[in-house]
Amino acid sequence: MSEDSITIKKDTLWKITTFIFAGLFILTLVLNNGFGDGVNNEGNVNPPTVAPPTTGNIKVQIDDTDPILGDEKAEITIVEFSDFQCPFCQKAADGAIADFKNSDYFKNGDVRLAFKHFPLNRIHPQAQKAAEASESANRQGKFWEMHDIIFANQRQLDDASLKSYASQIGLNTAEFNKCLDNGEATNKVNNDLKQATAAGGRGTPYFVLVNKKGETAAVSGAQPWVNFEAAIKSLQ
Repeated sequence: MSEDSITIKKDTLWKITTFIFAGLFILTLVLNNGFGDGVNNEGNVNPPTVAPPTTGNIKVQIDDTDPILGDEKAEITIVEFSDFQCPFCQKAADGAIADFKNSDYFKNGDVRLAFKHFPLNRIHPQAQKAAEASESANRQGKFWEMHDIIFANQRQLDDASLKSYASQIGLNTAEFNKCLDNGEATNKVNNDLKQATAAGGRGTPYFVLVNKKGETAAVSGAQPWVNFEAAIKSLQ
């Protein structure tokens, strides 16, 4: 075998190896939403494209049963569709939502937050019951306390743990257990889920911002607060 033929074979092997690694890299990007709209079944950390204000394109319904944080007279409402078992939802709770609570928008009563459930039951089998637990707590006026303790203990969402959290935040455990065991909050959670998909949600967390005029903007995934500020400004 000649020296020249060996050189050609090495060069060919190098090209083939390079092609394979390039293909694997592109496949990895696609699987992790490196392309497209950046939304998957568990949220994402890709920068979103903030939707311009549109009237009537995104339908959201906020009612008295929804847990709301902030001034009821706020000009803009952030509607959060969330899954208690989704790690990206926890990231949003610890990140953008925490920043929202410290923002002038919230402190001045300009923007409020409404929480709705979007359990991805196919991949998060404990999300449904966790959502129902939060609504059972909501009946006793302690939704946000349950919200916080569930996200703080996201790896322990079995029924026994949920009942333990109810005790820890000072709920009437007999009433809470009855609500949870009998599925009394199931319809509320399921209705929220239908609203999430109707509003264009394809992954969690998913946010729809709406102003008093009915103009809307959407933010998908566990995005930084600065992206929410951009959406807010687009609606003012």
